[in-house]
Amino acid sequence: MELRQLRHFLALVDERSVTRAAKRELIVQSGLSNSLQALERELGTPLYVRGTRPVRLTAAGEALVGPARRTVISAAQAEEAVHHTRDVLIGTLRLGVGLSAQHLVPFASYLGEFTRDHPGIDLRLQYGPALTMISMVGTGELDCVIGPAVDRVPGIRMTGLAREPLRLVCRADHRLAERSDVTIAELADERFVEVPPRWTARLLSDAAFATEGIQRRIACEVGDWELFLELVGAGVGIGFAPTGLQYPVLTAPDSVLRFVEVEGVRLERHIHLMLPPAGETSPAAARFADQLLRVRSAGG
Repeated sequence: MELRQLRHFLALVDERSVTRAAKRELIVQSGLSNSLQALERELGTPLYVRGTRPVRLTAAGEALVGPARRTVISAAQAEEAVHHTRDVLIGTLRLGVGLSAQHLVPFASYLGEFTRDHPGIDLRLQYGPALTMISMVGTGELDCVIGPAVDRVPGIRMTGLAREPLRLVCRADHRLAERSDVTIAELADERFVEVPPRWTARLLSDAAFATEGIQRRIACEVGDWELFLELVGAGVGIGFAPTGLQYPVLTAPDSVLRFVEVEGVRLERHIHLMLPPAGETSPAAARFADQLLRVRSAGG
């Protein structure tokens, strides 16, 4: 079994097409097919069902995905570690980022400094729901994440970077807009605009209502904070949003949106740097984490 064969197999897993997998691996389609057949002969079982679109893995193929991914990642980390001993950092840093946290953690400037210091490193940035990105660190699909988390996650090293409260946001002509604070119970009959279920803000707001035993109506669900605020401003519903978002719909002098404190419940999202266990952290991720924390410490 060769690393090349495992890489070809993982390309098929990710692309779900022999044609696209071959294109990604920069080989002809017949070459990739031959590589996969050789791997199947080595293992003594088919790994995918021929003729299906998209490609469907067999039970053996599904079982191979995790070990194959870990093996390929470990091989890349071994190569990077050797270069690291010569103080020449090369490879790829796969970073998950919470885009709505940019006003709290200026990761673009951190990455700029990091790549200037380590020109041999390429960046692959990905964003998505917090729980999804944390899971990808656990499976080795991401090297680290800068983003929100509600609780500590077993097997993930988490360093707090920033925190930010969530407040109720509504239109200026809403019945609650002039209040200094409200309780969860007073919101029982309202229509809500919400972010998707796996987002940290949604986990926090769902938990607040569940604790009070209150069912609520979610009139609209949207995976973009700027559109979320625009929908609240249009009167679709009210919602809970981080107070530091820097979108014009919220910050403009003529904004129709108002924040209201929520009494009796702590709605606060925490932004963390998240890494796998030390023994599984790539040299690039370890160096980036060291540099980020050193810069933040120097900045107070």
